[in-house]
Amino acid sequence: MLLAADVGNTQTVYGLFEGDRLADHFRVATEGRRTADELFVLIEGLLELDSVDGFCLSSTVPALQREYERLAERASLPLLVVGPGVSTGIAIRYDDPREVGPDRIVNAVAAKERYGAPCIVVDFGTSTNFDVVSPEGEYVGGVLAPGIEISMDALFARAARLFRVDFNAPPTVIGKTTQTALQSGLVYGFVGQVDEIVTRIRGELGVEATVIATGGLAELVAPHSRTLERVDPFLTLEGLRLVYARNS
Repeated sequence: MLLAADVGNTQTVYGLFEGDRLADHFRVATEGRRTADELFVLIEGLLELDSVDGFCLSSTVPALQREYERLAERASLPLLVVGPGVSTGIAIRYDDPREVGPDRIVNAVAAKERYGAPCIVVDFGTSTNFDVVSPEGEYVGGVLAPGIEISMDALFARAARLFRVDFNAPPTVIGKTTQTALQSGLVYGFVGQVDEIVTRIRGELGVEATVIATGGLAELVAPHSRTLERVDPFLTLEGLRLVYARNS
């Protein structure tokens, strides 16, 4: 079995694959100061490491990458860390490919495999990432924007009379309470951002590229968007599986 780990700045998602089937998955908060021993205890509480024979890691937190490497060594697991020098099966047309986050690359790999080229991945995480696969099947770059949760945190830090609200779509765009007004701004504000950026990307590509949403808040935004066509919550894990298979 393959253990895939997508370590983001806010959350970490683990996936356990039997062949090409995602058998189980877990989502936990990312704690940047966890040690290899703590990670070992955490993962052992979620799944049986003895049943795992391979480990593929994407990490945007450098300190945790080192701890996961120590964890893999302790558990005697062959580890593949997605990064420069790893074969991904997709050409990267970026001025400096080393600048591209591994999660963005594996998203593009999985989207191309599952939905074909051209395509656009919108990943709702700490940041909202737009990643573009050209009609030729190449990764050609994208857009980075502040994520929904970061925007909410910034708003509440600066506005003393506002308060946190649940991430839910309000019944109407025009809010009748402070809560629904905030929810409307968050949901429909990001819907507008996504639709405008996707429209401009399609204009530059010159084709109607398929748009796939992924990430923790994708299912909140997608129903209200005119451009998000598919929701694939485990796209990043699938990309990790594909990259691992191409390097085995």
